Amino acid sequence: MRVRPLGGDRRNEVRLHRFLHNPEVTPQEMVASAREHTKRRVAGRHVLAIQDTTSLRDDGKTLSLQLHPTIAVDAADGTMLGLVEAAFLRHDGAAKPHRNKRDLESKESRRWRDGTCQAGELLEAGASGVTVIADREADIYETFACRPTGVDLLIRVRHDRRLAGGGRLFACTERLAELGREVVDLPAAPGRRARRATLALRACRVEIPRPQRPLTEETAQLPRSVNLWLVEAKEVDPPPNGEPLHWLLLTTHEVTTLADATRVTGYYRQRWHIEQVFRVMKTKGFDIEANRMAQGRPFENLATATLIAALEVQQMLRDRDGRAGRPMQDLFAPADQPVLEAISRTLEGRTERQKNPHPTGSLAFAAWVCARLGGWTGYGGKPGPVVLVQGYRRLLAMIDGWNVRGSV
Repeated sequence: MRVRPLGGDRRNEVRLHRFLHNPEVTPQEMVASAREHTKRRVAGRHVLAIQDTTSLRDDGKTLSLQLHPTIAVDAADGTMLGLVEAAFLRHDGAAKPHRNKRDLESKESRRWRDGTCQAGELLEAGASGVTVIADREADIYETFACRPTGVDLLIRVRHDRRLAGGGRLFACTERLAELGREVVDLPAAPGRRARRATLALRACRVEIPRPQRPLTEETAQLPRSVNLWLVEAKEVDPPPNGEPLHWLLLTTHEVTTLADATRVTGYYRQRWHIEQVFRVMKTKGFDIEANRMAQGRPFENLATATLIAALEVQQMLRDRDGRAGRPMQDLFAPADQPVLEAISRTLEGRTERQKNPHPTGSLAFAAWVCARLGGWTGYGGKPGPVVLVQGYRRLLAMIDGWNVRGSV
């Protein structure tokens, strides 16, 4: 994601610099535009709004820049629907008052609440349901207490909270009977090989009182308690040298049966989608971290554009088999379809496996073209995100060439 090769020539390099430095071009405007596109795709779907934070710049001392997006994924089939919200977090090393002496608006943790509130707009756009999913950092009282009406939450537990009526959260499941067990495939992770794990599932209802912090005016407006469901997923008979999988999840979804519990753990496992988006943005894809543009709004503009492009790559990846049946217009302009069809013809070989099997006008058709441009032969395994990134870059350059052919 360097500006010079993106521009292609000196004239377009200058134009791109001007675009990124234009005061009317902001990450907020880009995100708002992307969110409107996402809203057009959510009608009738149960949407998972997945949040997380990733580092873009870090000097190892005091200065850093982080990006916190919220993405939309179809709960039923994992289809990537697009961007919901994104915010930048800037650290300059300056000392801050203790968190208990600051209101939420002055804390970085407000990003979890803000992303949750923004996800509420998907209901207004016609989504049949919205469940916000986040990891441990989102385990703050305000996330649960300030959620919009109709929006459900699924947050991994971080704090061993006290409970109304006595007791602590972590001890809740010790005497509970199992609802049942499920078997899940765990992908490889740093320090862990891929394996199949058997999980024992337990659940109970909990009432969490308002935190005992200085009672500011803001805190006093929060409800005195929130009622949630605690779901425990604990690995049975883990490998001798492996750390057992153990999730404690707080959710607003009612969980009284094994089917309820497996549905909740299934939603949580889809959190990996946002990790894949970060992977495409970084070293394995667009390599935004290697960009040397000075930190500031122009770099944030470029990073936001990279985030949107990474989501587009993931959308093609999820529909590379054509099962979602999404139209090409989800990512490409109608005028681009003849270009894609012409390029596809040049990439097809003599055998059936070297021909584009998807209907013209479908997103799967475009994904096949990107995969072939990225070096995929049609044989072996399915094309991955890195291959699609490489092909997507080439395709966009070819579309640009097609569009200027009349002036040459």
